Amino acid sequence: MDLTTIIGIVFAIGCIIGGQALEGGHLGSIIQGTAALIVFGGTIGATMVAYPMEDFKRGLKMARSVFQDKKADLGGLATEIVELANIARRDGVLALEGRLASMTDPFLKRALGFVVDGLDPAVTRNTLDAEIDAEFEEANFAAKLFETAGGFSPTIGIIGAVLGLIHVMENLNDPSKLGGGIATAFVATVYGVGIANIFFLPMAGKMKRKIGLERERKTMIAEGVLAIQEGLNPRVLEEKLRALTGGHMAPAAPQAAA
Repeated sequence: MDLTTIIGIVFAIGCIIGGQALEGGHLGSIIQGTAALIVFGGTIGATMVAYPMEDFKRGLKMARSVFQDKKADLGGLATEIVELANIARRDGVLALEGRLASMTDPFLKRALGFVVDGLDPAVTRNTLDAEIDAEFEEANFAAKLFETAGGFSPTIGIIGAVLGLIHVMENLNDPSKLGGGIATAFVATVYGVGIANIFFLPMAGKMKRKIGLERERKTMIAEGVLAIQEGLNPRVLEEKLRALTGGHMAPAAPQAAA
């Protein structure tokens, strides 16, 4: 679980409610079912209009990544690639075939399979780059769904505020109904701005960051596998991968002499 997401949401909401309490307000004054229906329902509906159903579903599924803390051990992955390079240099690339079954990373397994199958290096690079780019664009587009929702919700909040004020104006002759209408008007604005800046926009930002990290990870794998295919010296490859991981890389296990 990504604790920064949970802590951030709880802290933000807690500070807002706490600030309101310090001003003498109470929680019940910002709980308005009508305002929630207008803002949340209107935002969801507008977002659905803006995206095809498949993109909408993909975006909702990707929302889970904001709450999941998927660790990417780039240093360990780079060390594994260097070890594979040592095996290929010592015993030939066909010796890597025995390592494929034990690999848990699907992308590394598929990329290394291209090398074992003797695919042309240019074809290997084009295939891996195309897969990385396609996945990145698809995931990034899904993340934009939350940016779109974050753009709609404040405007829907204003619509809710106007509807509340209309209700107030219609009942100027009945003072007992003025308070509810004014409350709905202001609370709708709070909801619209709040969900945009506490949920939708921060979620979109974190999703894009995680998508970018995944692209960097797969790019490193692709560069490492291509270096193995080209017969690059493992020591040179190690330095190259060390630079890509920011120096966070354990030394590769020493290889026995042939």
